[in-house]
Amino acid sequence: MPQFAPEAEKQNKALLDLLQQLAEEKGGTPGQISLAWILCKKPYLVPIPGTRKLERLKENGAAADVLLNDVEVKKIDEALEAMEMSEVFGGSKVVKG
Repeated sequence: MPQFAPEAEKQNKALLDLLQQLAEEKGGTPGQISLAWILCKKPYLVPIPGTRKLERLKENGAAADVLLNDVEVKKIDEALEAMEMSEVFGGSKVVKG
């Protein structure tokens, strides 16, 4: 799994730091921030999280209660546009519709 390679962790650190910062501000988790961001992209994107643990299922469901404002969504969008993605993301930039 390329996302767990040391090089990928370094490449993705800026994104993970941003998600962690927003999670702390919102009282959620980085995973919830990620899902909430995807929910803001509706109807174009729909998150399909998977898990084998009840705890994660509840966490994923609670992402619907995390409200991101336009500035926060734009902040994530801009960060994704500006950073080089690791192999797990196919090295592709976010494309605006």
